[in-house]
Amino acid sequence: MRYLFQLLSHLPSRHLSGKLSVSNTIIRCTNTKYIKMQPQKQALLLSSSNCHGYSMLEFAKEEILSFLTRNDVNELVFVPYAQNDFDAYTAKIREVISQWGISVTGLHTYPEPTSAVNSAKAIFVGGGNTFMLLSRLYENNLVKLIRDRVNSGNLLYIGSSAGTNVATKSIHTTNDMPIIFPPTFDAIGIVPFNINPHYIDFIESETHKGETRDQRIYEYLQMPHASDVLGLREGCILHVAGDTLTLKGVSGAVLFRKGENKTEYPVGADVSFLLLK
Repeated sequence: MRYLFQLLSHLPSRHLSGKLSVSNTIIRCTNTKYIKMQPQKQALLLSSSNCHGYSMLEFAKEEILSFLTRNDVNELVFVPYAQNDFDAYTAKIREVISQWGISVTGLHTYPEPTSAVNSAKAIFVGGGNTFMLLSRLYENNLVKLIRDRVNSGNLLYIGSSAGTNVATKSIHTTNDMPIIFPPTFDAIGIVPFNINPHYIDFIESETHKGETRDQRIYEYLQMPHASDVLGLREGCILHVAGDTLTLKGVSGAVLFRKGENKTEYPVGADVSFLLLK
C-alpha cells in the first residue's frame, strides 16, 4: 500500500471521481474503473512465543489479530513439527489463540499436509528444534509449497522461534542443537537473510568464559556463504509486507553484517533495506 498514492497521483482526474474503497487486491473508483492490485507477501516472524512479563503470545496478540483480521482470516493451520508431541503442542497454542476468536487446527490432523497448506489462508509454524522442524517440512514436501504460496501473496505466514528460523534464507544461525539432519540447511526463504531468534548480548555470570552469541554470529559471517543476520531480541516481531520490513512488538533487533560493527534498531524501525541483494 505504500505506493498506492503514487499510483493514484499518475491517473487522469476522470479516474479519481467518487469514493475509493480498498480490499486486499482491488482499489475501486466509483463510477469508473477497477485498478487491479497484486497480492503481496505477508509474514509475522516472532523471536519467540514467550516473553518475560507476558503470558504466552500476549506480547504479539495485537499484531497477530491485526494481521489476520485485516486479511479476513479467522482460521489458522498450526505446524507443530518442531516438537514431538503434535497433539499437546497444538492444544497449547489453540488454548491461547482460540480465546481471540481464531480457530486453530494442527497440520498433522490432515491426511495430506500439502493439500492442507495449499488450501489454507494462514499458517502458524511453532518453535522447538529448528533442525527437526526443517527436516519434517522437507519430508512432507512443504518447503517449496510454502515459499511459493507466501511469495505469491496467497498464504499468510506466522513463525515463532524455530518457525522464524525456517522462514529465512537458511538455519545456519539457529541456537538449537542438530539432533537430526535435514537434507539441507537451506530454508523457506521468505526473507533473503538470516535471523537469530532469542538474541541476547550479555553474560549473566562474570565467571563465564565461553563464547557469546555475538562471537558465534561473527564466526558464521566469516563463511563465504554467509548473509546478514538480524538478531531478534525477546519480544521482537519482524513484519513482512511486500517490499517493506518493519520491527514490531515490545523490543528491537540487532543487525550483524560482514566487516561491520553490529547496529541496534528499535521497535518501529524500517529495515526494508535488508531485502536488497
